[in-house]
Amino acid sequence: MSTRSAPATGSGRDPWTAPARIAVQGSFDELGVPLAHVTFVVVDLETTGGSPSTSAITEIGAVKVRGGEVLAEFQTLVNPAMEVPPFIAVLTGITDAMVASAPSLSGVLPGFLEWARGTVLVAHNAPFDVGFLRSGCASLDLEWPAFDTVDTARLARRVLTRDEAPDCKLATLARLFRATTPPCHRALADARATVEVLHGLLERIGNLGVHTFDELTSFTGMASAAQRRRRHLADGLPNGPGVYIFRDSRGEPLYIGRSRHVRSRVRQYFLASEPRTRMAEMVGIAERVDAIACAHPLEAEVRELRLIAAHKPRYNRRSRFPERASWVKLTIEPYPRLALVRRVAADGATYLGPFGSARAAAAAMAALHEAVPLRQCTPRISPSRPRAACTLAGIGRCCAPCEGGVTADEYAPIAETARGLMTSDARPLLDAARRRMASLSAQQRFEEAAAHRDRASAFVRAATRMQRLAALSGCAELVAARPGFAAGWDLAVIRHGRLAAAGTVAPGAAPMPYIDALVASAERVTPGPGPLAAASAEEMDQILRWLAGPGTRLVRIDGEWSSPATGPGHAHAWLAATEGASDAAEPLADRRGLRPVHRPYRALG
Repeated sequence: MSTRSAPATGSGRDPWTAPARIAVQGSFDELGVPLAHVTFVVVDLETTGGSPSTSAITEIGAVKVRGGEVLAEFQTLVNPAMEVPPFIAVLTGITDAMVASAPSLSGVLPGFLEWARGTVLVAHNAPFDVGFLRSGCASLDLEWPAFDTVDTARLARRVLTRDEAPDCKLATLARLFRATTPPCHRALADARATVEVLHGLLERIGNLGVHTFDELTSFTGMASAAQRRRRHLADGLPNGPGVYIFRDSRGEPLYIGRSRHVRSRVRQYFLASEPRTRMAEMVGIAERVDAIACAHPLEAEVRELRLIAAHKPRYNRRSRFPERASWVKLTIEPYPRLALVRRVAADGATYLGPFGSARAAAAAMAALHEAVPLRQCTPRISPSRPRAACTLAGIGRCCAPCEGGVTADEYAPIAETARGLMTSDARPLLDAARRRMASLSAQQRFEEAAAHRDRASAFVRAATRMQRLAALSGCAELVAARPGFAAGWDLAVIRHGRLAAAGTVAPGAAPMPYIDALVASAERVTPGPGPLAAASAEEMDQILRWLAGPGTRLVRIDGEWSSPATGPGHAHAWLAATEGASDAAEPLADRRGLRPVHRPYRALG
């Protein structure tokens, strides 16, 4: 629906010579939930101190409001199970005698959470109040509800100028908005004052075009005027899943992203301030936003990866240079060795990767060298021209084929062991790493044990991923269906690990005709060299995650999709344990229990 403004009268000019103002009614999907329909619970706490770890709640006050109308109130004192400090007693008027007969937090908090469930929590300086509530839930072993929150202090900083309010304290804002209930450091009174401050702030931002809760959460980081003036760039974009491309005045891509709701996501760039400086700069110079509508989110994810790799926009950080990945290669020669390479060639060699960094690749290669006595020298070996062995031969880490005492046939089983670790069975490597770790730990050489652990986990993680990707890449064709977001089915045709076609089945329709048509029109994929024959590792990761989603069904498969039963995938529990140990490590902690020894100063000489 559109309307044309009525002709102006008495202006002395023809009103139809100027462009007509067109008003277009937005869809309900675009508008979101109006603020008038959102139920807010404005909460305030009084406590014995400023930290949940050392203090406790003494009073909870809350007001439930919707559409400017007060629906209910909640107020109770809480026994903090500790003394109320004198300063707090003077500030709030809450004394030990007042809270002595009050219920404990375990008798108050579950009822408050149930009373506030399904609403949006509002507080002045919300991290303080929400932090105490979350800490209380943790201490009582209660699940914290997934509350959306609004911080009136943060919102006020975005809306008000220093001329209006020298600071954003609750008392200052209550005076500015002429609150009928002045704050007095009592929970319910402060919550009532915060309600009036919230309504005053919502009135202010309503004049700036913020009318829905989604826009309110975005506006909490208010955009600059220059950003808001560019909101028209989102007009006409599709509202379903897809990829969006910000372009400069020359049409060059600046930034490529994806979303389930393209238009809503792009509008957020112009409604919310961007904490990433580079993104705020990008929005400031963008002149156009193009969009590619996609059948479902998987297609959007894949298209985003391909477009970023093809155009390499300067404001994208992720996935710009997939060709810079590192691989560990077991060479094809009479005496194979491991090498770090950038590309996979059609040479029949065995590859492990891709690694996001050369450091991770080197760690995995070191783990292989520790498990298998492969040669580590780079010159070509000729039995007719022996040379002196290096130090590795003396410590049993190499069989020294360079000396000429080992034939290629005798060396072949060593290379085959390394190939088996890379492609099928990583258990010997893990067992060897565990034995070394146990031995080093028994000698209290914990740093060395941790280094062995990290190298082994780097190898296992890479080998697990490699086998999953190679298994998918080996399938000539795989057709899968997954329940769609709005009923129906999302379809994907995958050939050699590459998304060849994507489509949807309408709710209630017979799926097979859709599937047959999609397969017939799918991209023809010719596999290339190496384990990742036709697609990038990131694209195949996205596809595998989609295939593992709930309700996904395999419709057709041409080939075999499986992973070795003895592969490194069985080591998930060990990987989780090593990651937990790494997260819990304290690098500066001294685990040996040594005490500092005082050594008196003694002059030299």
